[in-house]
Amino acid sequence: MILELEETKEWLRVDGNEEDSTIELLIKAAEEYLKNATGRKFDNTNNQARLFCLVLVTDWFENRDLIGAKVSEKVRFIVQSMLLQLQYSEGVEQSG
Repeated sequence: MILELEETKEWLRVDGNEEDSTIELLIKAAEEYLKNATGRKFDNTNNQARLFCLVLVTDWFENRDLIGAKVSEKVRFIVQSMLLQLQYSEGVEQSG
């Protein structure tokens, strides 16, 4: 797991638990997006992977009415740049 619920809520500045299930879903989707886009698995020790997931979760959370498989135009460049760097960074060793 790359992100924890509480740190993500703090990043989003969300109080209370009404949005927990939505945020947890977005965290899982962002982590899957990263894995599918890079072919690598990351954990919470990679700060770029953590920031990447936080950027995606924030974008999707703030644009929930437009959610789909796309990243919004405002973060597209950032996401593409970060993905390029993460493709060549060291992921978590995958066993068996």
